[in-house]
Amino acid sequence: EVQLVESGGGLVQAGRSLRLSCAISGFTDNEYTIAWFRQAPGQEREGLACISSTDGTTKYADSAKGRFTISSDNAWNTVYLQMNRLNVEDTAVYYCAADDFGSMLLHQELFDSWGQGTQVTVSS
Repeated sequence: EVQLVESGGGLVQAGRSLRLSCAISGFTDNEYTIAWFRQAPGQEREGLACISSTDGTTKYADSAKGRFTISSDNAWNTVYLQMNRLNVEDTAVYYCAADDFGSMLLHQELFDSWGQGTQVTVSS
């Protein structure tokens, strides 16, 4: 069973940085995609970035380009989301998710496994 556990959220001032972590376990093969999504109160869940386990290819939503970076450790035990120049609009619950088919599309319906989420709050 695939398990994803997010950590690293918290309260941060606008303009600062934060790095989220997603601990990964339970995959039985080496071909999958890990993505970060977020959901702000009253809004739909939004895909931010994804990374392929086969070759490390990354993809970003327009809202994440230039400020957010997705990466993994060498053993693929953890996937990170580095977030820079945070603003109050980045306040949301952040989730990591896994797609067993490795589609590299930021469509939440493609992702089978989800973490519990971690809250990020950006103060002005």
